[in-house]
This record gives sequence, structure tokens and C-alpha cells, in this order.
Amino acid sequence: MKKNHKKILLEKTKEENIKENSNYLRGTIIDDLKNEITNGFTGDNFSLIRFHGMYQQDDRDLRIERNEQKLEPRYAMMLRCRLPGGIISAKKWLKIDQFANENTLYRTIRLTNRQTFQLHGILKKKLKDAHKMLHEIGLDALATANDVNRNVLCTSNPDQSLLHKSCYEWAKKISDFLLPKTKAYAEIWLDQEKVATTDHEPILGKTYLPRKFKTTVVLPPYNDVDLYANDMNFIAITENNKIIGFNVLVGGGLSINHGNKNTWPFLAVELGYITSENVLSIAQAIVTTQRDWGNRTDRKNAKTRYTIQRVGVSVFKKEVEKRANVNFETIRPYYFNSRGDKFGWTKNINNDWSLTIFIQNGRIDDNKKQLVKTGLLKIANLHEGNFRLTANQNIVISKISNKNKQKIEEIALSHGLIKKNTPLREHSMACVSFPTCPLAMAEAERMLSFFITQVENIMLKYGVEKEIIILRISGCPNGCGRSLLSEIGLIGKAIGRYNLYLGGNRIGNRIPKIYKENITVKEILTHLEFLIKTWSIKRKIKEDFGDFIIRKRIVKEIIDPIHDFWN
Repeated sequence: MKKNHKKILLEKTKEENIKENSNYLRGTIIDDLKNEITNGFTGDNFSLIRFHGMYQQDDRDLRIERNEQKLEPRYAMMLRCRLPGGIISAKKWLKIDQFANENTLYRTIRLTNRQTFQLHGILKKKLKDAHKMLHEIGLDALATANDVNRNVLCTSNPDQSLLHKSCYEWAKKISDFLLPKTKAYAEIWLDQEKVATTDHEPILGKTYLPRKFKTTVVLPPYNDVDLYANDMNFIAITENNKIIGFNVLVGGGLSINHGNKNTWPFLAVELGYITSENVLSIAQAIVTTQRDWGNRTDRKNAKTRYTIQRVGVSVFKKEVEKRANVNFETIRPYYFNSRGDKFGWTKNINNDWSLTIFIQNGRIDDNKKQLVKTGLLKIANLHEGNFRLTANQNIVISKISNKNKQKIEEIALSHGLIKKNTPLREHSMACVSFPTCPLAMAEAERMLSFFITQVENIMLKYGVEKEIIILRISGCPNGCGRSLLSEIGLIGKAIGRYNLYLGGNRIGNRIPKIYKENITVKEILTHLEFLIKTWSIKRKIKEDFGDFIIRKRIVKEIIDPIHDFWN
């Protein structure tokens, strides 16, 4: 039932009080940086540093041992860069790689499915060095976490080079436009003097947004950014190889809480079409409507999707039109046919080249099979163009000149960066989970490769090894691995145990439904072998696994997530 959007007089959450009393995100972070007794942040600062792009973590593999030794957990920070559209020059990559080697506990770089990179294991005493390093190369970590508009995604497939630049420029414009205006970041991390003016947040407000907010710019027919999982989406409409406007979709999100029927995933819904000159005013109107109408008394129901479901799409749309002084036009036709990355070489319209490289889990590291970190470092030393980070945790080496093409190919081949993978593996994804994520309930990144190998063997056994299945693993129900937009989704329930979801589709606009709850990996593989065998025998011609699951009613199709997801 739809409810009035007016605020209910309930007690605000702890997080709301923290924001309100933070002096525009400053808190006492500076004092904590001077405190050498602990390697962590205390009190409200534990939450406030997230607005500055950091999470405090500890190595959960060492928790028991350190507790027995009467030591505090091995605190270290994860820092996430703001990188709208995922573009970083090869020269900047060299600086990032150098910092990771010299100043982090793990010496690796982690690509995220939000089209940016994270550095894990930065000690508190090194944090200022990290932010100053980013600043020196023209980057920052502002607003990549907590209750703000986070890193803005855009379609990165290289065979659309003519239009990609426009999408990227819009992603950057939207990101810059919606940034917090507080000077706290520059004062704390870059040692800039406090300006004697009053802070003001015209878009985000003094207490910022009720919950995190995610935005995409999408270029059909590729849904490589999983737009239906995001709060605000701009789908490019083109004529004569130019973007003339955007279809606007809002209210997507995947996070749930196990057993909490007041939480559910939801796909973004259509508001209408706008011309390009209205993008920023519509973006501001959507964000400020969510700012003012979002739930600030229950964070589990604070995201945009719950606001829209509470007041209704039409009411939300009218308010956005009123605030922007823009009327939506009828949605223009659009369609999607895939959402993965296209690997290998692509010749661009300017006669230069792009090379898309599969990076399992987005982990930039060296191992026995691939020297990913070393290979990319050698390429960055040679390459004169950019790296495009994709929303599927891979890298596109773009703008490769003809003179460097052969050299880069030789480096990529000799370091295992170009190799044959199954479609299943290339479309897989996992969140970080253990050992660093404090919310992790089960393994994700560290078990994905093993699990994929087992499923590959099953598919080979039944002759479907060349088929695509979207398979994803999340260590908890927060949605980072986007398991609730997959054909086979695992969500961690406890150590070694998962809920198994089935029935998503190839293009990412159908939510899977739970098939089995709280089962082991061995049990999951047993179920999948039976299902894949059945699919291989009884499917229609070219019928995808998720579509087969729904057609055969192995799980019920979710039409209305509010009612269907838990029932």
C-alpha cells in the first residue's frame, strides 16, 4: 500500500545523528590521525571516514590469534578512488601500482564492479600519503562510500568508441555536479587551510542522503553496468552517431537482509525521456527528492527504491518534474542484448586499437598462472593511452597505437593476460568478502575460481561448455557481487554455506528466486549438476539457462519483488 511521503516523526538513526553533528563530515578525524595508541578510528569517525572514500577493516584471518595475544585487531583501511566512467591514464596507473607496492599490506590493486579501483591494507599513518598521491595525479577518493552519490558508471565496450567519449563525459559531469561541497576532504587529507566561510550543501544537504546512491550512463545494446541495480540511470538515445537525450530509470537496488521481509531487491523503473540539456537538472531533482523523502529512521528501508515504492512512481515522477521544471517525454525505444565485456582486440574508428583483458575477480596480482600485476605494469610503461576499468572488473587497454600494438600483444601473451577462458568464467563475478570485509558471512572471491572450475567440468560433461551462464557469488546479502541479477547466484549465509538463487537472465532485468537455503558448496554442485544436465537435454534451441529454469518452473518467476521475492 502506498503511503504519504511526509516524514514520520520517529527517532532518527544513529547514522543520521552522526552526520548532523559532524560539522560537514569533519568530525574529529584529525585528532584520530594524531592518536598513535590505536591503528583504527574511534567513535563517529569510524563512519565519517567512509564519506572520504575509506572503510576501516581488519584481517579476519588473524582476529582470533590477535585476540588471544591481547592485541587489537590488525586495523588497516581500504581506500576507493573516485573514477567516473572508469578511465585512468597508463601514466597514472604507474603511480597507483607504485603506491600499492610500497604502502599497502597486500601490495595488490582490486578492480571493483563500480568501475574503479580499491587499495586494501593501508595503515592509518599512510592515509594522508595515499590521498596526496591521488591528488598529485588529479584524482581523489571523495564520495566513493556512505550516503552520497557514488562513483558514476558508464558503458565501456570498445567497439562503440565514437559514442563512448560522450557517455564518459556525461558520467564525469554528473559525478562532479553531485559531489559534496564541504572542504573537509581537502582540509583533512591535503592539509589545505580551512576557509573562513560557512559550509553549504545545496544538493546533498547538511545530513547528506538517507543512504548510498548509485548512478549509471548506459549505451545500448550493452547493459555492461547492470543499470537495473542502480538508483538513477541515463540510457543514451542516439541519432546519426550523436547522443540526443536519455531515457531515465530510477529505483534499482539489490541489497537485502536474510529473513527480513521488509527488504527486497528491485529493478529500476522508467520515468521518461529527456533531452541532453536537462540531464543535470533532472539529476539534481531526483537526488533532492530522495534526500527529502527518503527514510531516515530505518536504514534498511532508506534507499531510493523504498521511497518510490512507498509513494508510488507517478508521485515521485511529478515531484522530480516540479523540482527540475522539466516534463518527461515518452520513453524512447531501447533494447539490450548482453552485459558482459568483449575480450580481445577491437579496431577503433580512429584506426587505433583496444585490448580487453579478463581479470578474474578484478584482483591485480601475480600468481602461477598469470602475472597480471607485472604484465600491466610493463604495458603501462609502454602505453601512451588509457586503461578503461569495466563494471565487470576487467580492463580495456584503449587507444593503442599501431606502432605499439605488437609490443603490447607480446607482453600480454607472455604474462598470461591473453588466454582462452570459458564463457562461464568470463561472465562470473564475486565480491571481496574474506578476509577484509567486516560484513562477510562466507567466502566469495577466494572460492570463486575453484567453484567455477567445478561448474566448468559439469558443463563440459554435458556438452554445454561453450554456453554463457551468468554466475555470481556474494559473501553476504548486501549486494556487492550483484548475485541477485544472475542466472546462478550464491549469497553467503555462514562459513561454507550459501543460499542458492536461480532464474535471472542474460541481459540483467530479471531477479532470481531462492532455490535452496543454507546449503554447502558440495550440495550446491550436486543441485547444479542435475539442473545443467536437465537443461542440456530439454532446453529449446539457444535457450539460456535462466530462461529454461523459469520456463520449467523450477523456480517461480519474480514479477513483483515486493510480493514474490520472499513467497
